[in-house]
Amino acid sequence: MHIRLKVWRQENTDSAGKLESYELQNVNEDMSFLEMLDVLNEQLMKQGVRPVEFDHDCREGICGQCGVMINGRPHGPLKNTTTCQLHMRSFRDGEEIYIEPFRATAFPVKCDLKVDRSSFDRIIQSGGFISVNTGQAPEANTTRISSPLAESAFDAAACIGCGACVAVCKNSSAALFTSAKITHMALLPQGKEEAQDRVLHMVNQMDAEGFGHCTNTEACEVVCPQEISVLHIARMNWEFNKAHILRK
Repeated sequence: MHIRLKVWRQENTDSAGKLESYELQNVNEDMSFLEMLDVLNEQLMKQGVRPVEFDHDCREGICGQCGVMINGRPHGPLKNTTTCQLHMRSFRDGEEIYIEPFRATAFPVKCDLKVDRSSFDRIIQSGGFISVNTGQAPEANTTRISSPLAESAFDAAACIGCGACVAVCKNSSAALFTSAKITHMALLPQGKEEAQDRVLHMVNQMDAEGFGHCTNTEACEVVCPQEISVLHIARMNWEFNKAHILRK
């Protein structure tokens, strides 16, 4: 395959960035998207040009670090697929591919395609802890949880924090991410004692980070690699309003 690339290049957070043009010949259609970027970087280094910086870790669709905008869509053209799980057979021979970082005020660009997602970490940290007894592990059947409830909690916990929901949202809202983290613990008995503090702190921290408000376009669910449901946002709003009422 012959591929033409338009890649966002930006030295650091404070510098201006722009799209640079590159061409790759003989790209194997079975390459992953990140392997294609590796080939590009090898070519650039041979030319004495600084390689393109991009985040990645597991390359198995688990960690969420690899997220970039591909032709204007988070993670690329395939539904429920992370960037590292995208393969070049999803593109046509001779196609021009635009590659940019996720765009959001709360995700400042660090270099090229790398963005700072530590705002997500601070939202999670603001949720605090859960009150559980330490020491010997309790008997598994001591706290009984129904299968549907456990499955719902696991569905929320599947969020990998990639930030695609923020990148696709016209308001740069982190409602889907935050609601998944809140719902995960709100559904389980272990998380109920601190439930009110958790939802208030996490929602307030989300706002403090500069994320926008949710206006229910549901684009976040469409691009989410883990298919996190927007129903979690409704659950977050319910938990938030309940916490406010109970505090009065």
